[in-house]
Amino acid sequence: MSAQNSKGIQTLLDAEREAQKIVQKAREYRSKRVKDARSEAQKEIDDYRKQKEDEFHKFEKEHTSGNKKAEEDAAQDADDQVQAIKSAGDKQGQHVVDDLLRVVTDVRPEVPDRVAQAQA
Repeated sequence: MSAQNSKGIQTLLDAEREAQKIVQKAREYRSKRVKDARSEAQKEIDDYRKQKEDEFHKFEKEHTSGNKKAEEDAAQDADDQVQAIKSAGDKQGQHVVDDLLRVVTDVRPEVPDRVAQAQA
């Protein structure tokens, strides 16, 4: 009987070793699948990030061009106004300078009304 028990025990030990090998292979397979899943998920994240960045750059480009147009319009309007002021200065400038010089150099002292009333 001991030979039979020994043979039965040996069979159980062999079965346990085989089961351990199967479990080890399953663990290796699972860890490989987890690594593959992580790398695949990271790739999907990177693709999604790139897609959203492209959408953002497109959106930014569309809306920034409107601002550039507004800036160009404002600059053109400012240039037009400066030109109008320069044109008015060229036309009326000498007359204004002459009037200022005449008023400053042609002094006509007058007694204020208040002072004149007090003396009378």
